[in-house]
Order: sequence, then C-alpha cells, then structure tokens
Amino acid sequence: MTSAMYSTSIPVFKQMLGGLKDVLRKAEAHAIEKKIEPDALLLARLYPDMFPLRRQVQVASDFAKSVSARLAGVEVPKLDDTELTFADLQARIDTVLTFIEGLDVALFDEAATREIVTQAGTPKEKRFTGQSYLLNYGLPHFFFHTATSYGILRHSGIEVGKKDYIGSY
Repeated sequence: MTSAMYSTSIPVFKQMLGGLKDVLRKAEAHAIEKKIEPDALLLARLYPDMFPLRRQVQVASDFAKSVSARLAGVEVPKLDDTELTFADLQARIDTVLTFIEGLDVALFDEAATREIVTQAGTPKEKRFTGQSYLLNYGLPHFFFHTATSYGILRHSGIEVGKKDYIGSY
C-alpha cells in the first residue's frame, strides 16, 4: 500500500511542476514569436516588492525538493539559484523532478509523524509533524509560488489557462 504522505506530496509536486514547465515553454515560444527579450518575462513581477518570475520558479522548485526530502528523511539537495534563461529553469525543474521521482515510497512510511524542523528566513525555528509540515506549510508555499509564476506570465500576455496551470493528472 502506498503511503498517504507520499500520495499527497510526490504526485502533486510532479503534476504542478509539469504544468509549470509547460507554461514556461509557452512563455519562451511567445517571446520568440513576438520578438520579446526573454528577460522582459523572466524578470517580470506582479508588484515591485514581489519576486520576479525567475525567482518564483526557483522557490517553487525549492519547496518541491525540500518538502519531499524532509518527509522522506533524506538530505535536502542544494541548488545554486544561478538560472538565467528559460532553458536553465526547465533544467532546474527536471533536476527536481528526477530527485523526487527517485525517492522510494517506503521512505514516507513514517513521514506523517516525523518531526520536521525549519528555519525559514529567520533565526526562529519552527517545528512540525510531517503531516502539518506538508499540509499547512509546504504545499501552501509551493502553490503560492507556482500560481504566482503562472499569474506573472498570464499578466504578461501569455495565452495560458487553468488547464495549463494544473498540468496533466
């Protein structure tokens, strides 16, 4: 029997990252077709104090890999955040997908009760059970950054819809 924690994390991350890859592909094609400098999209933001598209994609992929790793009880892989192009972002997502697809389902057997300790952006640590970490912290942050990536591109005129955002399931 597949772990419930695996079922509510890995397939969701894979589906949404697949949708994000497709949206990025459409954005790159749009930039080429309309002769738009790619950085006009990669550095676009919904509001001046928000991350640009490039960083939104990096953070979304960070949540997918770090949440998956912590739930599985393995070390979180480090990515250097050096992506500059659409191709770089696609490769980053592929790296994360390869990592999460390689996690054995059995590693998630104790994930719901595993203690997860984070220090997200501040010196103050947060402690969660695995279930709370996934449902109340990891997935909401992941969805925020994937949805914001989609929103930036839609706002920039890329012809994408809800089906593109959701991806294949």
